[in-house]
Amino acid sequence: MSENKIYNGIMQGLQEAIAYNKGDLTTAHTRVHSVVKPITVNVYNPTDVMRMRKKLNLSQRGLAITIGVSPRTVESWEAGKSTPSGVATKLLHLIDSDNSLVDRLILRG
Repeated sequence: MSENKIYNGIMQGLQEAIAYNKGDLTTAHTRVHSVVKPITVNVYNPTDVMRMRKKLNLSQRGLAITIGVSPRTVESWEAGKSTPSGVATKLLHLIDSDNSLVDRLILRG
């Protein structure tokens, strides 16, 4: 790359920065980088799943419907045969943190 192209590139960048600083977004080229910080959730062991389900007054089937898994999956969690996946753990955490989410996820009849 020639020195002239480097100089022109730097000058163009500076002019765009000045324009952007003045509020002119038509000439400035910007990049937006976002950083996602995941929430930290605890592992739900069999006792935790059962405690939460009973606190919400849900059957195993009711909890399964709420979070979109099969009743056998909830049964397996409570029996200690398997553990909730990452997505299921996050859903359990959110519901455990805000019980009103259950009413938004299912219609109780």
